[in-house]
Amino acid sequence: MKLLKSNITRPFLSIVLTICTHSLIGSFTHHAQAQFKPHYVNMTELGGLFGRVVYDIPWSNPPVSEVENRVNLTIQTFNGVQLKPRLAVGATVGVDWYNTALLMPLAAGARYDLARSKKNVTLFGSLDAGYSVNWLHTDGTGYNTRGGMMLNPGLGLKIGLKSGSALTLSLTYKRQDAQVTKPLGWGEIEKWEDRTYNRMALRMGVMF
Repeated sequence: MKLLKSNITRPFLSIVLTICTHSLIGSFTHHAQAQFKPHYVNMTELGGLFGRVVYDIPWSNPPVSEVENRVNLTIQTFNGVQLKPRLAVGATVGVDWYNTALLMPLAAGARYDLARSKKNVTLFGSLDAGYSVNWLHTDGTGYNTRGGMMLNPGLGLKIGLKSGSALTLSLTYKRQDAQVTKPLGWGEIEKWEDRTYNRMALRMGVMF
């Protein structure tokens, strides 16, 4: 009889402990979610756009192409709402200084915390997608530069400060489309150039 009682009691206690543990975890999780309130968040960054460009030499016969490394300045600011402890959504506005174009990307964006260390360093993922405009660009006579679709995914680090803000360091891939209408030559009816800027963007900034 004692052996039978022991066999029944142990599984029963195990079930009770499991239920209590899950209840406590659920209670703490619910309490943490109840304490969190959505709030405004800003991330402003400055950095460089790094890439290689292939272009044709004008009037070369036979046609000759050249390859050059390019480094350009980029700045952007993300403004949004911290919807959840790990997720922020909002809008991104920036300025990219390419060699022959000054484009202003306008995009929807998201920032998601992937992991956090004990030293308050957070690994996050970012994604911006939108369209660039030429509001700040000035064309020469006969030229017309227009922006296009833009996509910018990447990873970054947030280094928390005692003030509650954070320093950021991010590495992203940026794809930017553009089109340039050029002056007509002899016998030409229309002349344009479709461009695709593929760049690695390295940025530093602050988040609060």
